[in-house]
Amino acid sequence: MSALTISQDPEQTWDELVRFWEETDWPEGSKVEIIEGIVTVSPAPAYRHNVIAERIQRRLYSVVPEHWGIFQTLAIAVPSRLGMLIPDILVAPVRDDMATDTHIPAALAELAVEVTSRSNARHDRVSKPAAYAAAGIPLYLLVDRWGAEGPTATLYGEPKGDVYRPLSTVKFGETLMLPAPFDLAIDTSEFPET
Repeated sequence: MSALTISQDPEQTWDELVRFWEETDWPEGSKVEIIEGIVTVSPAPAYRHNVIAERIQRRLYSVVPEHWGIFQTLAIAVPSRLGMLIPDILVAPVRDDMATDTHIPAALAELAVEVTSRSNARHDRVSKPAAYAAAGIPLYLLVDRWGAEGPTATLYGEPKGDVYRPLSTVKFGETLMLPAPFDLAIDTSEFPET
């Protein structure tokens, strides 16, 4: 099943777009994001997609500081890119001073992880990393199950503007290293393929 996009008034302000996103009664279990100013409603991820996210999350627990959280449903705001995005995994400090319960500023994140779905992989390969880089998220991990060269995991870093530099790419079955502050080896042989 593919994502559904909701037409919006192009004259809407960022605040109006966020209010629409927050106040609309979306289908239960769906993932609702604002990607480049367009509200996108996606079905819940498939089993294999969730297994990959769970395996990464499990490894991260062993290395993140106590005051950081590892989230699978937390939205991050990138107003400069008209984005309200929900990474498959987000690592960010846990803070009590947030003004809203619906999202946090993307600039607080230390790591964003996306696992591609066949129907909307373009967002994970193009739109989302541009927003994450623009927000200054230090590391972006793309687990691309549907890549042209087969399943791969690519770590991006050193954001400048809306572009990341690729730091490392491995095929499924190989080990990917996350640098400091994580210093973590991720064994992609644990990931189910398509």
